[in-house]
Amino acid sequence: MENILTPKQIVAELDRYIIGQHEAKVAVAIALRNRYRRSKLSEDMREEITPKNIIMKGPTGVGKTEIARRLAKVVRAPFVKVEATKFTEVGYVGRDVESIIRDLVEVAIRLVKDEKFKEVRPKATEIAENKLVEILLPVRKNGSGTEDKSDEVLKEELRSELRAGHLDSLTVEMEIRQQPKPMQIQLGGNPGDSINLGNIFGQMMGGMPKQPVKRRKITVKQAMENIIASESERMVDQDSIVQEALVRAEQDGVVFLDEIDKIAANNTGMHEGHDVSREGVQRDILPIVEGSTVQTKYGAIRTDFILFIAAGAFHMARMEDLIPELQGRFPIRVELDNLTKDDFVKILTEPDNAVLKQYKELLKVDGVTLDFTPDAIEEIAQISFEQNETSENLGARRLHAVIEALLKDVLYEADDNVTNFIVIDKDYVVEHLSSTLKESNLRKYII
Repeated sequence: MENILTPKQIVAELDRYIIGQHEAKVAVAIALRNRYRRSKLSEDMREEITPKNIIMKGPTGVGKTEIARRLAKVVRAPFVKVEATKFTEVGYVGRDVESIIRDLVEVAIRLVKDEKFKEVRPKATEIAENKLVEILLPVRKNGSGTEDKSDEVLKEELRSELRAGHLDSLTVEMEIRQQPKPMQIQLGGNPGDSINLGNIFGQMMGGMPKQPVKRRKITVKQAMENIIASESERMVDQDSIVQEALVRAEQDGVVFLDEIDKIAANNTGMHEGHDVSREGVQRDILPIVEGSTVQTKYGAIRTDFILFIAAGAFHMARMEDLIPELQGRFPIRVELDNLTKDDFVKILTEPDNAVLKQYKELLKVDGVTLDFTPDAIEEIAQISFEQNETSENLGARRLHAVIEALLKDVLYEADDNVTNFIVIDKDYVVEHLSSTLKESNLRKYII
């Protein structure tokens, strides 16, 4: 594990994308730093220290999922987000909980593969350039003004033009290896429970089946990427990718269990028919969180050191409604705050992926420049806050609904709009959102 960030640095990194929720950020930052600390201990001590799993409580749209996702990106850790409601207990039709770990391994393999490909890309690019130069050389030699130039000079010219992208749209004919469609047999109800017959028969015949080759006309840019991908595959050892991915998934994996409150029995005291199934799912999740060995098509993986982050709104149920054994496996509890008007102002303007920045960039494509005045931003934040208070609390997701309604005319007429510079001020906001506010206010009185 290569993470050397301190908890404060991790929180600062999360602050770039998520407003507020300092307590939750501190909790996940400590959990992440503890992994790095554990990696520096002796092997005997490492085996004794397991992650302290986290459970978050808070309404939708306040940053629970985003905190976990950004956390994994900080250290390039394998990360999967799953909804607890997708699973059923053993014996019922549906996904079983072990598929969470199989998904995590698949993510880890993609992650490691991307990293290995980046390492060999310079060498693969050099090979691709040489191959394309050889393909393009005869065409260049037939052109005018090249009679006095040697092959080496022409090759250097072609290589320079390739690197500058001047030949990207040129069409060349070359052999492309077709990826064969896998022949798979499904063994169970889960996508990961399958056998690739092509691999089995290929190994029985003394090796993997050869990929069919087909001549196709493609652009130079497509040819470049195709050759780079093909050469990268040759340079990278697939077995080492799998082995490293299994270790990364075991030691650095992060599983985000969303909607955990939906599998808790509600606190009304009424027992519905599906409460048994809810408790069954909790009991099936328990061994995965406690630490067990899961078989995947790449090999066995232990779940003892995977960090589990659970989250839910807990409107109809409480954390205490989860079975005690599962509660005990999530010792760190964090309650996320409802978003205030000031939070909305910051969300609109401060993060690297701020909502207003997104809409400005989208409309720039059509040559429209948007300018939001400070009083307009305040008004949008106030309206979003009030709608969350008076109707369903959607957290930051409310902003998308409000801004879509606000900019509906601009987004619709952007390609025909004569005015390329549009100022959104408070009056514009009030005028364009008045009908939306009326509907929202009227809904309060409809029974």
